[in-house]
Amino acid sequence: MSDTSEKLAKLKETSLTQLKECGVSKIDHDQLDRYVNSLRTMVGNRDALLVSGTDKGELETVYRNFVVKKCGVEDKDRGMKAINAAASKMSGINQKSRPAFYYMVAHELA
Repeated sequence: MSDTSEKLAKLKETSLTQLKECGVSKIDHDQLDRYVNSLRTMVGNRDALLVSGTDKGELETVYRNFVVKKCGVEDKDRGMKAINAAASKMSGINQKSRPAFYYMVAHELA
């Protein structure tokens, strides 16, 4: 297994653990794999793999780059409400995994 594959596997494992900590019992592994694999080029940058749930600039970036570009939701109030709900649910986790955060946001938008 390559170094990148190992890091992606660890990222998915961390994401699964965090989702379970947040009470998500039925996890769509294909959806989570898409979020994990979308970070393939950034897997060596630890900061890029994490989301700060209290940094307004970071949450705006999640809105622009994930909610609008990936989920197709341009209603900013709806998008930020989903982001803030995910941040709240994950508030007990100090280092929020980006794939887990994206998964939570996507489910808030559904």
